[in-house]
Amino acid sequence: MTLQAGEIVTLVCSRETDIGYMLGNDQEEVFLHKNEAAGEVELEQEITVFLYHDSKGRLSATMSMPHISLESYGFAKVVDVLEGIGVFVDIGIQKDILLEKGDLPPLESVWPNEGDEVYCTLKRTNKGRLLIKLATEPVMKMIAIQPEPSMLNKNVSGIIYRTLRVGSYILTDERLIGFIHESQRRTEPRIGERVNGRVIDIKDDGTVNVSLLPRVHEGLDEDASQLFDYLMGRGGAMPYWDKSDAEDIKIRFNMSKGSFKRALGRLMKEDKIYQEEGWTYAKELFQKHNQ
Repeated sequence: MTLQAGEIVTLVCSRETDIGYMLGNDQEEVFLHKNEAAGEVELEQEITVFLYHDSKGRLSATMSMPHISLESYGFAKVVDVLEGIGVFVDIGIQKDILLEKGDLPPLESVWPNEGDEVYCTLKRTNKGRLLIKLATEPVMKMIAIQPEPSMLNKNVSGIIYRTLRVGSYILTDERLIGFIHESQRRTEPRIGERVNGRVIDIKDDGTVNVSLLPRVHEGLDEDASQLFDYLMGRGGAMPYWDKSDAEDIKIRFNMSKGSFKRALGRLMKEDKIYQEEGWTYAKELFQKHNQ
């Protein structure tokens, strides 16, 4: 049997060197560094190891078992990002494995960051090299559960596993598959990023729609604070009011016109601002012109 990277095999220790052990079967040998051994290894001892290529491209062995394999999927943490190349993922052995840019979105801003987690497996190239492969949509559906009606409007947390121009897909901690439309987020999340949201719809196909926007009563104080900080940063006056164009509001404040108007309403109710001729003023710095 030819030994290949990505396999978990049982081999026999044939000899010891200064820095490790040679393990083999009837046909070939691989090197097990003492740093990769779990304690002392005896001659003729049978050892179960995982095979991988070391930093010099040599087939090597480790007694550490990976979190994922060629046959299994799991979450693995991103440990490094190389612009234009891809991201490196910790699979539970000393050697980190590359997730190539060709298997990531063209837009690098939604690549995973260090510390993010991706649901993935291993794949072997034609040259025998190990790479990370992200789980496909059919794989995600195999591990997903059906939502209960009681999940509607429930808070959920999970990992982004796919991004599209119109939105993002999330696998929640409950193993629900959810879609986040671009209108239901303020910024586009990364693949592998953990986000918090709420279920806003349960669909007939067993998936859910998720919003990352706060509920109205939760987001109002945050939005009002953002507007007031902006207003005061401009010396207490801004050229926006409740009749401003929705696109201008979106560009300047990254919020919908509805959220903008609710935030203005909160500030007016608290007697912090007033509006006049297309502008909004801070009362503590300006007096109404008609007073």
